[in-house]
Amino acid sequence: MTAVRPKKHLGQHFLADPNIARRIVESLRLPGGVREVLEIGPGMGVLTQYLLENPAYQTSVVEIDQESVAYLTAHYPALAPRIYATDFLRQNLGQLYGDAPLAIIGNFPYNISSQIFFQVLAQRQQVREVVGMLQKEVAERLAEPPGSKTYGILSVLLQAYYDIEYLFTVPPHVFVPPPKVESAVVRLTRNATEQLACDEKLFFRVVKQAFSTRRKTLRNALKPLGLSAEAMAGELFDKRAEQLGVAQFVELTNLVAQA
Repeated sequence: MTAVRPKKHLGQHFLADPNIARRIVESLRLPGGVREVLEIGPGMGVLTQYLLENPAYQTSVVEIDQESVAYLTAHYPALAPRIYATDFLRQNLGQLYGDAPLAIIGNFPYNISSQIFFQVLAQRQQVREVVGMLQKEVAERLAEPPGSKTYGILSVLLQAYYDIEYLFTVPPHVFVPPPKVESAVVRLTRNATEQLACDEKLFFRVVKQAFSTRRKTLRNALKPLGLSAEAMAGELFDKRAEQLGVAQFVELTNLVAQA
């Protein structure tokens, strides 16, 4: 396979191993009859070529780099009407797909992978599955259970709405240029939770505030929310954010709402 020039300004490392590329694509499950598959940052089409081989996928790509857009248009002319030259982080998926559910796949640039997942969360009713390659430590963080030092904001928020699987590790030498860290592939599958049993906007706020000073107990970490000492008298406030699972954060959010 011909090596391709990296998009350094996007923090991108291009996958140059076709076997791993195929394995990533084959990790898609398309739950619930999903047919629309959106690839983020296809670059020179290492994953795209395998997506296009599968008739079950209605493939489209979003690519902000104009050089890559030109390459994809020239080499995959059938894909051209579904190449969206835009920034995924600013894209309303409903404008592209209407109400159709979709799966997202990609070799996510390290420096914006967290932002990609926050965008997924914002459009979680439409995004039913995500298969993504990202920095190993970030992948591990997403799938971590409560109690781990790497368990954090994204862990809680994503696990509230998605079942998360760490699929496999990818070594540096299969990329151009090789990154200084290992990568990993994860799969997120939308769970049955359409609506949390609390105010969801407040839930997001409480989770972010709780982890803002993760070494402190929740009684101290949540002081900026203006809660009284009486409102924070319960045992739950003796814990630290990393000790709480999704259900406990829902409980915590309801306590905050009632205060």
